[in-house]
Amino acid sequence: MRAVLRRAAADTLYLLVKAPLALAGFGYALVSAVLGGILSVTRLGGPATAAVLRGARRFGALHRRLAAVLLDEHVPAPERPRPRAGLRAWVRDAHDGAGYRAFLHLLAGLPPALLGLATVLVTWVYGFLLLTYPIQWSLGLNEVRGRDSAGEPRYGLSVGGFYFDTWQRSLLVAGAGAALLLLAPRAVRLAAALDTAALRALLGRRPRDARIRDLEESRSYAVEDAAATLRRIERDLHDGAQVRLVSLTMTLAALKETLPPDAPGTTRELVDDAHATARAAISELRELVRGIHPPVLDKGLDAALATLSARSPVPVELDADLPERPSAAIESIAYFCVSELLANAAKHAAARHVTVTAGEPGDGTLRLVVADDGSGGARVRPGGGLAGLAERVRTVDGELYLESPTGGPTTVTVTLPLRTP
Repeated sequence: MRAVLRRAAADTLYLLVKAPLALAGFGYALVSAVLGGILSVTRLGGPATAAVLRGARRFGALHRRLAAVLLDEHVPAPERPRPRAGLRAWVRDAHDGAGYRAFLHLLAGLPPALLGLATVLVTWVYGFLLLTYPIQWSLGLNEVRGRDSAGEPRYGLSVGGFYFDTWQRSLLVAGAGAALLLLAPRAVRLAAALDTAALRALLGRRPRDARIRDLEESRSYAVEDAAATLRRIERDLHDGAQVRLVSLTMTLAALKETLPPDAPGTTRELVDDAHATARAAISELRELVRGIHPPVLDKGLDAALATLSARSPVPVELDADLPERPSAAIESIAYFCVSELLANAAKHAAARHVTVTAGEPGDGTLRLVVADDGSGGARVRPGGGLAGLAERVRTVDGELYLESPTGGPTTVTVTLPLRTP
């Protein structure tokens, strides 16, 4: 019995505290929706919505804490994205399923909270008032004064024209109050269970969210591991196979110089062919190594972009301001994006001048802009080079924007995080 009363007291207190909290959250949601609608047509719309969603998550944390303290109902918090630097990442991380569900809970959580408050009033409050009605009647309290159908004055509680103005009838009222009080523990338990069910559905952790978080971490590891593997292959080729080929070439050159004058012509031709083949193999290997992981990237992205600009057949104006060095995987993606875009400007756009801008706006991202004065008309077509770049950028949650009207100019903007997400 004591446990039942303790549980009923906890449920009742929870429902009483939950009602004003739900009302405050509902008001926050309405005001936020109006202000968000006004700001959505401005550049402040994204940050304002992010702030609203983060505020909704804070309300959700209060609801979970209240359920844990009063009801011992521990609802696991949703998975949170890994914190990333910059305003852009702050805004993007707020727009997730958990934030929108928390905002929905602010709107949908008010009816269960009001139902719980009504349950407390009907069962506990009215039950106590009805149970003590005989005492109230005897003291002249809580009585209704009126006249019956015969015009006689009556004093007492009236329900549908029936007056409970005798001791016998007052005991019936007390019996109804006792029934409500006996029903109260189960009623408030049911109301609290309904509220916590909504709490778990909208504010709890979802297996899918945890799975997405695991996949994001696995992707980040795979991207960084792939970049490290490519660097290792590049070093092995550069320091191993290439060194051996250079040594072979030098040996063949020395052999050509030491061949006796009376050596057969066939022997001299074979040595010449071997020497030329070895030199060609070295050239191809260097190109292969450069395509796997350019060694110049070890000096930084700005140095690598300067090398690309110097090699371009089209004059390139480079403006690079990179105070913070990106991760190796991001540097590699950025390098190959600029390399592909410069090649496109030379081969397909008939450009006479290209501008490459690389900077960090201060929001935790790397921003690359490649603009040429070519013929324009570029499109992201399935299977094309630009589509491949877009897919490569998307692997790290980057974005590629293309502006290329017919007749030019063409501007491609690539936005990448400084670190793999």
